[in-house]
Amino acid sequence: METVVNITRGLAETLVRFGGDRDPESVTIALSVRPAGELDETDLPDDTPVFTHFYLPNAGGSVNAVFGMDLGTPAGQTQGRFVSHPSGKLSVSERDDLAEVVFVAVPPWDLDSLAAFDRSGRRQELTLVDAEPPEESVSL
Repeated sequence: METVVNITRGLAETLVRFGGDRDPESVTIALSVRPAGELDETDLPDDTPVFTHFYLPNAGGSVNAVFGMDLGTPAGQTQGRFVSHPSGKLSVSERDDLAEVVFVAVPPWDLDSLAAFDRSGRRQELTLVDAEPPEESVSL
């Protein structure tokens, strides 16, 4: 059964840009969702999950290198993963870090070269949502 995967247009554009910037190396980025009800101007039901945020792939890198702990990604808070395939294969590979949803991008690094897959590698319908997540700030 094909599932519809929703992602904000801004996040999708950012991901393919990351893929192009890292080419010829691949990149893996953790992604998280927000309910559509928290987004500006969307026609989706309020409880529909929409991928809206990413966690920088190098955040917490020095701690990870020394202690083997990934502090850049909150535990249990990512529902998806983005991987770039500079080789041009638009599918999930055995070497990819898997998640509930895996987004894969290939050259020429545009929105037409981005696809979503389930953890078994089955392609899912991808819908771009023209909405912005709420602004966030860090309290000190």
